[in-house]
Amino acid sequence: MATTRRDPLTLEVVELIGTVVARYYEEYEHAAARYSLTGAQARVLGLLSLEPLPMRRIAQKLKCEPSNVTGIVDRLEARDLVERRPDPADRRVKLAAPTEQGLETSARLRDSLDFAREPLASLSEDERRVLRDLLRRMLGEDVA
Repeated sequence: MATTRRDPLTLEVVELIGTVVARYYEEYEHAAARYSLTGAQARVLGLLSLEPLPMRRIAQKLKCEPSNVTGIVDRLEARDLVERRPDPADRRVKLAAPTEQGLETSARLRDSLDFAREPLASLSEDERRVLRDLLRRMLGEDVA
């Protein structure tokens, strides 16, 4: 029998995914507020802690307008958490990059997020790998 979008199992999985996402964002917003950040500011800082990025790329990752990212980066820069620097590959492009204080804040914020870590800790490494691969497949990414 073919699986449809309305079969009970699919509906339950969709509901569970929605619950997980809502709980994650609720905890993320709460953790960000402890550092006087909005959730969006914390997400940008988290992205930048992985690698400096141009504004346009941040906007693509967050699925928002580049003008929104500019305002977020302006506020992070005013708090000395982020700086703008020329892209070595293209001097016309500015990269947003975390400062040392920004990296420290991002790490503390990430460490305070228990919801995402604790349930995953109860899964074996193989189970976490399967979950990761299934989520990647749902997103249309290559699964290695």
